[in-house]
Amino acid sequence: MPIVKPLFTPPGALNKEDIMQEMRGTTILAVKDDKGVSVAGDGQVTLGQAIAIKHGARKVRRLYRDRIVCGFAGSTADAFTLFEKFEAKLEEFGGNLVRASVELAKDWRSDKYLRRLEAMLLVADAENILMLSGTGDVIEPDDGVAAIGSGGAYAMSAARALRRHTDLPAEDIVRKSMAIAAEICVYTNDHIIFETVTRKA
Repeated sequence: MPIVKPLFTPPGALNKEDIMQEMRGTTILAVKDDKGVSVAGDGQVTLGQAIAIKHGARKVRRLYRDRIVCGFAGSTADAFTLFEKFEAKLEEFGGNLVRASVELAKDWRSDKYLRRLEAMLLVADAENILMLSGTGDVIEPDDGVAAIGSGGAYAMSAARALRRHTDLPAEDIVRKSMAIAAEICVYTNDHIIFETVTRKA
C-alpha cells in the first residue's frame, strides 16, 4: 500500500534520488493527530561530511500569522529564499496551505533561478502536512507522519511505530522520535526545536 499521495507532480519530473543526494545534514519531522500537527527540527549544521560547525541552528519556523510551520533540509541560504517565496504565496492565497504549496512548487520547478536551489521543505498547518521539492512535487503523507533530511527515515520509522502502538499525543511522538534519530544519524543532534499548530475547537 502506498504511503504517500502526490497532490501535484509535473510530467518529466527529475528522479528524487537526484535531489535527495543534497538533502543531508538535518532531520525535520511532522506528526498529525486529532488535536493538530507537531513539527520539530534539530540544530546541527555540518561542514562537509565531518565537521559540525553549529549546534543550535533554527530550521523550523512559523509563517503567516503563526498559523503555518515550515522546516527545511538542505542549503540554509536556499531555504531562506524559499521561505520568503512561500510566505509570499501564503499571503497571496490567504493562508491556504495546499494552494500556496502547489503554486510554489510550480514556480520552483519552472523558474531558472529557483530550480537551482538545493533544499526541501516540510510545511504544515493544523490539519495538513506537505513535503515540497524542487522537482515540483507536493506530497501529502497518508498516515499523518512525514520527515525530510538525513535522519528523516529514522525519525519517521520511530514515529510510525509509536503512533501505531501507543496512545501518545503527536508532540510526544515527535519528541521521542527526534531523540531516536539523533542517536543514529551523525548529521542530527539533540538540540531540537518544536512547534505545534493546534486545531481550533
